Amino acid sequence: MNRAEFLKLAFGAGLGVTAAGAGFARGLGQQPAGPFTLAPLPYDTGALEPHIDKMTMEIHHGKHHKAYVDNLNKAVAGTDMAKMNIDDLVKSVNASTPAAVRNNAGGHWNHTFFWNIMSPKGGGQPKGAVAAAINKKYGSFDKFKEEWSKAATARFGSGWVWLIKSGNDVEITSTPNQDNPLMALAEKKGTPILGLDVWEHAYYLKYQNKRPDYVAAAWNVYDWDKVEKHFGA
Repeated sequence: MNRAEFLKLAFGAGLGVTAAGAGFARGLGQQPAGPFTLAPLPYDTGALEPHIDKMTMEIHHGKHHKAYVDNLNKAVAGTDMAKMNIDDLVKSVNASTPAAVRNNAGGHWNHTFFWNIMSPKGGGQPKGAVAAAINKKYGSFDKFKEEWSKAATARFGSGWVWLIKSGNDVEITSTPNQDNPLMALAEKKGTPILGLDVWEHAYYLKYQNKRPDYVAAAWNVYDWDKVEKHFGA
Protein backbone atom coordinates (compact mmCIF):
# COMPACT_ATOMS: atom_id res chain seq x y z
CA MET A 1 0.00 0.00 0.00
CA ASN A 2 1.45 3.35 -1.01
CA ARG A 3 1.22 6.57 0.99
CA ALA A 4 -1.76 7.96 -0.93
CA GLU A 5 -3.71 4.73 -0.45
CA PHE A 6 -2.93 4.72 3.27
CA LEU A 7 -4.14 8.31 3.64
CA LYS A 8 -7.41 7.48 1.92
CA LEU A 9 -7.99 4.32 3.93
CA ALA A 10 -6.83 5.43 7.36
CA PHE A 11 -7.91 9.05 7.41
CA GLY A 12 -10.21 9.82 4.52
CA ALA A 13 -13.34 7.91 5.46
CA GLY A 14 -13.57 9.02 9.06
CA LEU A 15 -12.28 12.57 8.91
CA GLY A 16 -12.75 13.78 5.36
CA VAL A 17 -9.09 14.21 4.36
CA THR A 18 -8.43 14.88 0.70
CA ALA A 19 -5.19 16.66 -0.15
CA ALA A 20 -3.49 16.99 3.22
CA GLY A 21 -2.32 20.58 2.93
CA ALA A 22 -5.55 22.03 1.51
CA GLY A 23 -7.72 19.98 3.82
CA PHE A 24 -5.73 21.12 6.84
CA ALA A 25 -6.14 24.80 5.91
CA ARG A 26 -9.87 24.42 5.32
CA GLY A 27 -10.28 22.50 8.57
CA LEU A 28 -8.74 25.23 10.70
CA GLY A 29 -10.91 27.84 9.02
CA GLN A 30 -14.13 26.12 10.08
CA GLN A 31 -14.40 26.40 13.84
CA PRO A 32 -17.24 24.35 15.33
CA ALA A 33 -20.40 25.94 16.67
CA GLY A 34 -20.24 25.33 20.40
CA PRO A 35 -18.30 26.07 23.58
CA PHE A 36 -15.14 24.19 22.63
CA THR A 37 -12.68 25.33 19.96
CA LEU A 38 -9.49 24.08 18.36
CA ALA A 39 -6.52 26.24 19.32
CA PRO A 40 -3.67 26.65 16.81
CA LEU A 41 -0.54 24.63 17.35
CA PRO A 42 2.09 26.50 19.39
CA TYR A 43 4.61 25.94 16.56
CA ASP A 44 4.62 25.30 12.82
CA THR A 45 3.42 21.89 11.66
CA GLY A 46 6.90 21.07 10.38
CA ALA A 47 8.74 22.33 13.45
CA LEU A 48 9.17 18.90 15.06
CA GLU A 49 10.84 17.39 11.99
CA PRO A 50 12.54 14.97 11.61
CA HIS A 51 11.16 13.33 14.74
CA ILE A 52 7.48 13.96 13.99
CA ASP A 53 6.76 14.73 10.36
CA LYS A 54 4.84 17.69 8.98
CA MET A 55 2.09 15.69 7.25
CA THR A 56 1.33 13.71 10.40
CA MET A 57 1.06 16.93 12.40
CA GLU A 58 -1.23 18.50 9.78
CA ILE A 59 -3.60 15.54 9.82
CA HIS A 60 -3.31 14.81 13.53
CA HIS A 61 -4.07 18.37 14.64
CA GLY A 62 -6.13 19.73 11.77
CA LYS A 63 -8.29 16.63 11.22
CA HIS A 64 -8.21 14.24 14.17
CA HIS A 65 -8.16 16.82 16.95
CA LYS A 66 -10.67 19.00 15.09
CA ALA A 67 -13.02 16.01 14.82
CA TYR A 68 -12.90 15.53 18.61
CA VAL A 69 -13.79 19.19 19.11
CA ASP A 70 -16.63 19.10 16.58
CA ASN A 71 -18.07 15.89 17.98
CA LEU A 72 -17.74 17.11 21.57
CA ASN A 73 -19.74 20.21 20.76
CA LYS A 74 -22.45 18.04 19.24
CA ALA A 75 -22.43 15.67 22.23
CA VAL A 76 -22.88 18.39 24.87
CA ALA A 77 -25.31 20.60 22.95
CA GLY A 78 -28.33 21.47 25.06
CA THR A 79 -26.89 19.97 28.27
CA ASP A 80 -25.32 21.44 31.40
CA MET A 81 -22.00 19.99 30.22
CA ALA A 82 -21.89 22.72 27.57
CA LYS A 83 -21.37 25.21 30.41
CA MET A 84 -18.31 23.41 31.80
CA ASN A 85 -14.70 24.11 30.93
CA ILE A 86 -12.76 21.21 29.44
CA ASP A 87 -10.80 20.48 32.64
CA ASP A 88 -13.91 20.14 34.78
CA LEU A 89 -15.72 18.17 32.10
CA VAL A 90 -12.90 15.63 31.82
CA LYS A 91 -12.62 15.29 35.60
CA SER A 92 -16.34 14.55 35.79
CA VAL A 93 -16.19 11.59 33.39
CA ASN A 94 -17.43 8.43 35.10
CA ALA A 95 -19.00 5.11 34.13
CA SER A 96 -22.36 6.75 33.38
CA THR A 97 -20.97 9.50 31.13
CA PRO A 98 -22.18 9.11 27.53
CA ALA A 99 -19.48 7.51 25.37
CA ALA A 100 -19.54 10.43 22.91
CA VAL A 101 -18.69 12.85 25.72
CA ARG A 102 -16.09 10.60 27.32
CA ASN A 103 -14.26 9.89 24.06
CA ASN A 104 -14.38 13.36 22.56
CA ALA A 105 -13.74 15.34 25.76
CA GLY A 106 -10.77 13.08 26.43
CA GLY A 107 -9.57 13.46 22.86
CA HIS A 108 -9.77 17.25 23.06
CA TRP A 109 -8.04 17.51 26.45
CA ASN A 110 -5.37 14.92 25.67
CA HIS A 111 -4.34 16.44 22.37
CA THR A 112 -4.30 20.00 23.68
CA PHE A 113 -1.99 18.82 26.47
CA PHE A 114 0.16 16.81 24.04
CA TRP A 115 0.84 19.67 21.62
CA ASN A 116 1.95 21.87 24.49
CA ILE A 117 4.45 19.54 26.14
CA MET A 118 6.41 19.27 22.88
CA SER A 119 8.69 21.89 21.38
CA PRO A 120 11.21 22.29 18.53
CA LYS A 121 13.66 23.19 21.31
CA GLY A 122 12.83 20.06 23.29
CA GLY A 123 14.99 17.10 24.20
CA GLY A 124 17.69 16.70 26.79
CA GLN A 125 16.89 15.78 30.36
CA PRO A 126 14.66 17.16 33.11
CA LYS A 127 16.10 19.35 35.83
CA GLY A 128 14.93 20.62 39.16
CA ALA A 129 12.05 19.16 41.13
CA VAL A 130 10.69 16.90 38.40
CA ALA A 131 14.15 15.38 37.84
CA ALA A 132 14.45 14.72 41.58
CA ALA A 133 11.01 13.09 41.63
CA ILE A 134 11.88 10.87 38.65
CA ASN A 135 15.17 9.82 40.22
CA LYS A 136 13.45 9.09 43.52
CA LYS A 137 10.86 6.88 41.84
CA TYR A 138 12.94 5.16 39.15
CA GLY A 139 16.54 5.50 40.30
CA SER A 140 17.77 7.39 37.24
CA PHE A 141 16.54 9.14 34.11
CA ASP A 142 17.74 6.24 31.97
CA LYS A 143 15.72 3.78 34.04
CA PHE A 144 12.70 6.07 33.76
CA LYS A 145 13.09 6.14 29.97
CA GLU A 146 13.25 2.36 29.94
CA GLU A 147 10.06 1.99 31.99
CA TRP A 148 8.29 4.68 29.94
CA SER A 149 9.16 2.91 26.70
CA LYS A 150 7.90 -0.38 28.08
CA ALA A 151 4.57 1.17 29.02
CA ALA A 152 4.22 2.92 25.66
CA THR A 153 4.95 -0.17 23.60
CA ALA A 154 2.91 -2.50 25.83
CA ARG A 155 -0.32 -0.48 25.49
CA PHE A 156 -2.42 -2.78 23.33
CA GLY A 157 -4.26 -1.01 20.54
CA SER A 158 -4.92 2.70 20.89
CA GLY A 159 -4.19 4.81 23.95
CA TRP A 160 -1.77 7.00 25.83
CA VAL A 161 1.14 6.72 28.23
CA TRP A 162 1.44 9.31 31.00
CA LEU A 163 3.73 10.53 33.73
CA ILE A 164 1.43 11.64 36.52
CA LYS A 165 1.98 13.58 39.68
CA SER A 166 0.38 12.57 42.97
CA GLY A 167 1.51 14.67 45.89
CA ASN A 168 5.24 15.14 45.37
CA ASP A 169 5.67 11.77 43.66
CA VAL A 170 5.50 10.73 40.02
CA GLU A 171 4.41 7.51 38.35
CA ILE A 172 4.07 6.11 34.84
CA THR A 173 0.63 4.91 33.82
CA SER A 174 -1.31 4.35 30.60
CA THR A 175 -4.93 4.65 29.52
CA PRO A 176 -6.94 3.16 26.65
CA ASN A 177 -8.46 5.13 23.80
CA GLN A 178 -8.90 8.80 24.86
CA ASP A 179 -9.17 8.24 28.60
CA ASN A 180 -6.77 10.06 30.91
CA PRO A 181 -5.74 9.98 34.58
CA LEU A 182 -7.89 13.00 35.49
CA MET A 183 -11.11 11.12 34.84
CA ALA A 184 -13.18 9.92 37.77
CA LEU A 185 -13.16 6.42 36.25
CA ALA A 186 -9.39 6.25 35.72
CA GLU A 187 -7.79 3.12 37.17
CA LYS A 188 -4.77 5.18 38.26
CA LYS A 189 -5.61 8.80 39.04
CA GLY A 190 -3.21 11.72 39.07
CA THR A 191 -2.30 14.96 37.33
CA PRO A 192 -0.60 14.43 33.94
CA ILE A 193 2.73 16.22 33.56
CA LEU A 194 3.94 14.33 30.46
CA GLY A 195 2.05 12.31 27.87
CA LEU A 196 2.52 10.43 24.61
CA ASP A 197 -0.18 9.56 22.09
CA VAL A 198 0.33 5.97 20.93
CA TRP A 199 -2.63 5.76 18.57
CA GLU A 200 -1.41 4.61 15.15
CA HIS A 201 -2.47 7.88 13.52
CA ALA A 202 0.13 9.65 15.66
CA TYR A 203 3.05 7.89 13.98
CA TYR A 204 2.06 5.57 11.14
CA LEU A 205 2.92 7.83 8.19
CA LYS A 206 6.56 8.05 9.26
CA TYR A 207 7.15 4.97 11.40
CA GLN A 208 4.58 2.52 10.01
CA ASN A 209 4.23 -0.34 12.54
CA LYS A 210 7.45 0.56 14.38
CA ARG A 211 5.93 2.12 17.48
CA PRO A 212 9.18 1.72 19.50
CA ASP A 213 10.99 3.95 16.97
CA TYR A 214 8.34 6.66 17.43
CA VAL A 215 8.53 6.34 21.21
CA ALA A 216 12.32 6.74 21.04
CA ALA A 217 12.11 9.72 18.67
CA ALA A 218 9.70 11.56 20.98
CA TRP A 219 12.47 12.07 23.56
CA ASN A 220 13.87 14.69 21.16
CA VAL A 221 10.79 16.93 21.37
CA TYR A 222 9.64 16.81 25.00
CA ASP A 223 9.84 20.25 26.56
CA TRP A 224 11.12 19.60 30.08
CA ASP A 225 10.65 23.22 31.13
CA LYS A 226 6.91 22.80 30.55
CA VAL A 227 6.90 19.45 32.34
CA GLU A 228 8.57 21.17 35.29
CA LYS A 229 5.87 23.86 35.27
CA HIS A 230 3.15 21.19 35.30
CA PHE A 231 4.90 19.46 38.21
CA GLY A 232 5.07 22.68 40.20
CA ALA A 233 1.53 23.85 39.45
